[in-house]
Amino acid sequence: MIINVRVTTKAKFKRVEETAPGCLKVYISAAPEDNKANKAVLKALAEYYGVRESRISIIQGERSRDKRIEIK
Repeated sequence: MIINVRVTTKAKFKRVEETAPGCLKVYISAAPEDNKANKAVLKALAEYYGVRESRISIIQGERSRDKRIEIK
């Protein structure tokens, strides 16, 4: 499954919202430096979907706030 994600960093609370079918908005508290934000996004999505982090990967937008994520 491939989903589109919009990431907001430095948020007060970590949460995941569905904006449309196949599109999510992820709020994380991590800063966008040293790949911390991407790791936090993968962890938040793993909790949201109930899968292991190893089954989730970023296929596009690693340095952008708009990402395409694959869940295996």
